[in-house]
Amino acid sequence: MKIGICGTGRMGAAIAQRVMAQGHDLTVWNRDRAKTQSLVDAGARHAESPAALVAASDIVIVMLLNDAAMQAVYHADNGLLKADLAGRLIIDMSTVLPETMVELGTAVTEAGGGFVECPVGGTVGPARDGKLFGLAGGSETDFARALPLLEQLCRRTEHVGKLGAGAAVKLAVNLPLMVYLQALAESLTLCKPLGLPPERLIDILADTPGAPPALKMRAADIVKLLVTGERAATQFSVSGGKKDLLTAVNYAKKLGTTLPVAASAAAVFAEAEAAGLGDTDVISGMPAFWSTRTS
Repeated sequence: MKIGICGTGRMGAAIAQRVMAQGHDLTVWNRDRAKTQSLVDAGARHAESPAALVAASDIVIVMLLNDAAMQAVYHADNGLLKADLAGRLIIDMSTVLPETMVELGTAVTEAGGGFVECPVGGTVGPARDGKLFGLAGGSETDFARALPLLEQLCRRTEHVGKLGAGAAVKLAVNLPLMVYLQALAESLTLCKPLGLPPERLIDILADTPGAPPALKMRAADIVKLLVTGERAATQFSVSGGKKDLLTAVNYAKKLGTTLPVAASAAAVFAEAEAAGLGDTDVISGMPAFWSTRTS
């Protein structure tokens, strides 16, 4: 199959690697062309614009940073919506507001293309291994067309409803973990006067009912950062976590409700970002940030 990847940041590049590993013909585009070079070196082709990417592909996977990036890439003079979309399928895996998926997905279908939103749970490792968790929204027909490729990228794919539903569920999926990371940091802060070695304390906290699988899998990275200051390779950044929390908070406002815990956590994520930790891995960086801050 001819697959295009629009957006080759950490996750987009990892998904691209998986696509190539499955034997597909890959074309890539990114606003910063340098971020496509390693993929081109591995055998992918480079498209000069999002519209050119569509022209070269049967299916285009979109993985962009936020709502603003999506609006820019879809609506640009040479953007996705300026391409001949007839017969093409767009699978958008970005984590954004549901209304953004509805607006842009509707524009794609009105232009004769198919559109499935499928934001994914997982980081770069699962993306490379085809073990993401896909949360899809869109018509039954478009989802059925997307499913064979999604099954190569995801360990599980759930079709949760019409356009916008996938984005809403993705925000709900990300929220508890981001909040937990701040809660873990506060737990470490409570135990700081005890002088327990970080490896022992993390081991205790990981072996409790409240600990998510992420803590068990990434405990060593947290300990290393606490003990030596050495940062693990970033799989999902502090800035990305802040963006997802704020997106959830903003979506809640549109629903006429509030997310006070998420909003408080987002404020701390913003503080960590301002302290220069925006590109740090969120799972190790956030617990270490709060528990070691001096004021």
